[in-house]
Amino acid sequence: MLGVTTSESISDLLDRLSKIVPDYPQPGISFKDLTPVFADPVGLRRMVDELIAPFEGQFDIVAGLEARGFVLAAAAAYASGKGMLTIRKAGKLPREVYRDEYTLEYGTSCLEVHKDEIAPGTRVLILDDVLATGGTVGSSVRLIEKTGAVVAGVGVVLELDGLDGRGKLEGHRVHSLQVVHS
Repeated sequence: MLGVTTSESISDLLDRLSKIVPDYPQPGISFKDLTPVFADPVGLRRMVDELIAPFEGQFDIVAGLEARGFVLAAAAAYASGKGMLTIRKAGKLPREVYRDEYTLEYGTSCLEVHKDEIAPGTRVLILDDVLATGGTVGSSVRLIEKTGAVVAGVGVVLELDGLDGRGKLEGHRVHSLQVVHS
């Protein structure tokens, strides 16, 4: 399948399949586009398998952050035989929600989860594509905890090491497939 060897490290696979887009989303930023990894059947399987492996047997449901986290969480839920919880941007969910506002570089944003989606004590694995400043993932952790559920861990494909996102998730187990020096 598309020439991916089993001896290739996940970091090498991510480097080989992803595309670097210079000056996106603004000049001076090099964006690592993971969509080619999602499109590659072996790449997607390896990425998902490696994200969930450290948490095997330790979670009951997988939560994905809008939007690329949905792709990862849906695949991980299917691969592990678990359900999937969607963590959405404000105003996207039709029933009563828990809401968490967080700070962005230039303002604030908000994430929501349905109040009745998961039972207290449910062990939740949170997945997203990138851990940067920790704002979005940190908000997701707080939302899960508001429901009474337990954060079993956080899995991300890329971690930008110079932005201290991991530091904002202190007390929670974080697994990243690749650390990108920013």
